[in-house]
Parts: sequence; C-alpha cells; structure tokens
Amino acid sequence: MTDRERIPVLSVSPSIDHSCTLARMATNENSVLRVGMVGAGMIFDETYRPAFERLRACPLYSKRTGPVEVELVGIASRTGRRAQRLREEFGSTLGHFAILSEPDSVEKLLDLGVDAVCIATPDDRHFEAAQTVLAAGKHLFVEKPSVLSLRQLDVLERLAKEQGVIAKVVYHKLLDPDHKKLRTLVSDKVLSQVTSGYCSLLEPKAISTGQFAEWIEGRNPGTYVAVHYIKLIDFTFGGRLVRVSATGQRGIVGPADGKTWDSVQLRLEYAYGGGREAAFDIHTSWVTPDNFPGYVEQEVQFRFDNGVWNGHSRKRGVELTVEGRTPIELKTTINNHYNGRFVEPWGDRSQRGYGIEVIERFLAEVAEVEFAGPDSERETRLEAARSLAYNDLSADRQTVAAVQAMEAILDRHATGRPGCVVEVNGPEGGLVLWEPGFAEPVVLYAENV
Repeated sequence: MTDRERIPVLSVSPSIDHSCTLARMATNENSVLRVGMVGAGMIFDETYRPAFERLRACPLYSKRTGPVEVELVGIASRTGRRAQRLREEFGSTLGHFAILSEPDSVEKLLDLGVDAVCIATPDDRHFEAAQTVLAAGKHLFVEKPSVLSLRQLDVLERLAKEQGVIAKVVYHKLLDPDHKKLRTLVSDKVLSQVTSGYCSLLEPKAISTGQFAEWIEGRNPGTYVAVHYIKLIDFTFGGRLVRVSATGQRGIVGPADGKTWDSVQLRLEYAYGGGREAAFDIHTSWVTPDNFPGYVEQEVQFRFDNGVWNGHSRKRGVELTVEGRTPIELKTTINNHYNGRFVEPWGDRSQRGYGIEVIERFLAEVAEVEFAGPDSERETRLEAARSLAYNDLSADRQTVAAVQAMEAILDRHATGRPGCVVEVNGPEGGLVLWEPGFAEPVVLYAENV
C-alpha cells in the first residue's frame, strides 16, 4: 500500500443517521455550510436532492466539528426550468433556494456567498465551471470524469492549492459494497497479484436518445461510464498505467461516420513490481434495447495469481416482475445499494444508498476542514482531506490520462485512422499517441502523468 493509499486521521463520519438526535440538540449553535449546485438534471434528482433533503433534516455531526447545518442556497443551470420544477415539487424538504440561469449562472451562484459548489453537468462542461469555482476560493465537488485532459487537471490542482480549498471528484462506485469488499481483500492480501480484468456496463437506448439526447453529440459512453471502472482499477490495484487502446461502434445515436459513439471497447495496461503487467478491458454501450432485462447491466471479473473475483448486477440482487410495468417503467433488476427508496420498519420513508453517501462524505470532509479545530490547524486538516486518494483531484491523474487518451484515439478513429495506441510516461513524453503508418508520434501531454 502506498503512502497516498493510507487512510489519514480525518475524523468524519460517512453516515449521519446515528448522530441525528445529538445534532438536533445543539441546533442553535450549529455551524453552517452554504452549498451551491451547478446542474439540475437526472443526477441531481437521484442523488444530490435526497442528500440535501437528509442533511436539512439532520445536520452533519462529529465530536470534532459539532453539529454542522448544510444549506442548499442555489442551483445554477442553463435555463432554470428543471430547477424551478424541483423547487415547486421539493421546496418543503429542500428549503428555498435561488435559481440562477445563463448567462453567467456560476458567477451568480458564487455571489450568494457559498462555501462549496457541486457540479453535475455533462462532462465536457465541467472544466470551465470548476475553474470558476476554485478561482473564487470555494470547495469543489465535481461529477466524474472531473475533466477531459491533464492540462485542465493541472489548472484545477494549482487553483485548489493556491486558494486553500479541497477539490474532489465523484466516483460513487468505489462505495459500492461489492467494490469495497474487493478492495478489502486486495488490501489484506487475501487476493494476490492481479493479472487481468474485464468490466462491462450496458445502458438502454432510453439513456442516449432520451435523458441525455441534448448533450451526447460528439460524446461517447466510454468517457461517460467507463471512467468509473478506470478509477476502480486504478484505486484498487495501484500500479502504473503504461498503454491505452480503444475502438468502438457508431451509427445508432449518430451518423456512422460521425463522432458520436454507440459503444466503446477500451483497454488499459498497467505495470506492477517485478516486471509484471496486467490488461483490463472495459466495454460500455448506451444503445442496449430498452426492454433488456438488465436495464443497466454491470459486470466485472478480475483475475489474480491465486483467485478470481466475479461481480454481476443481476446475479447479486433482486429480479422483479410487475405486470404491465416491468421492465420499462419499473426495472426488472434493481440496484438497491446505489440508490433506493424505502419505507423503513418504523414507518418513515427514506432514500439512501452509496450514490447519496458519497455526497454526504464530501460535505463531511469540508466540515472537518472548516470547523474541526482552530484556524492555526486548518492546513493540517486540509492536507488530510487532500490525501484521500478515492476522490481528490491530485490522485486522479491516471484516470484523466486514460480518458484523454481514449478520446484522442476515438477522434482519430472517427476520421478514418483506427488502431492508435497511447503510451504513458514513455521516452517521448507523458501521454504519446502512436498512429499506424506514421513514424513520428503525437505528444498529447509532455510532462509525466
């Protein structure tokens, strides 16, 4: 285990439930985190909304911070229409929040005096908003992938350090109980050297042609969802990324000769100690038939010197049939771990899961930095938060490198030049693309990844 992977002493709780009563006892003395949101789409409704609802009902609490209220003060979005619907439907549980629309919606949000900003927009819109947030000295939480190039990542890392704030990225699949168990077995050396792996995530056409139809032009499902597995591999097994290759298919959600991809097959090759290497294949698609029983079909297999790990979303959980409602309105296979709505045994209705937990954890990390001790010790708390490799931008370099490499390969493929390979940290530079038939490479990023 590397130094970055050791968990620092950061006294935050990933759950707020058990401390709710104690937090309420001191409501009048609570510190307050004022949080802004950029983006009001599906991701907000599924994860951020229930997180803010829970935190409004029950403050964050730890012995070091005391009770910390979390207030959603505003949502910035392009038109404000979705945010308006959310305020009308959930205003009683979210509280009143401002709605800021374009132009300059992010700047308007910052003018409200926020302490932290969460960004849940399409991936190619992350950088500009994140740069604006960090330049203003606000804590940042951005959906995956954080950015699409190492140059952009360099800018955000520099700003976070200069401004003395934390900058984090959402990889909620790292909090999946199955993936946490996998990492535990690797960390405890129950599973030895990884040798190869395969990951697959298939989404229905309703995703690409419906929910995301406004922004998928020129995009690909590899960047959208393969990044979860890139981070899972990078974080769980360590190692050094050395090569990236990719191919894919077009013609359903866009023209067959265009730059919008139906499916992508990505290969990552990592080097480990003792001259060992491992290859990982990640297959993603968002054109699976809508009535496919898996709906969102997720599968992983990792092979080790001494064992095999198999995980499958349909085999671990529940299958449901309701006449006239499944599999379109209701899902045949349900991931109750990611995000589920429940009637608790004591009668309360709740919405919980690791997609929500990861948001609460970020806000707890911000609370720790700002409220867990004297200002003279803030820098120590800040460095502890930055050392959390599961979500800090400074630990995201190999993941962003893989995304940038994949997009460069697919871009050339779309112009009739398939078969490119990107070498990582080789003699010619940090990220170097080699194209069949050309002796000279293209340097995508000169410095070491």
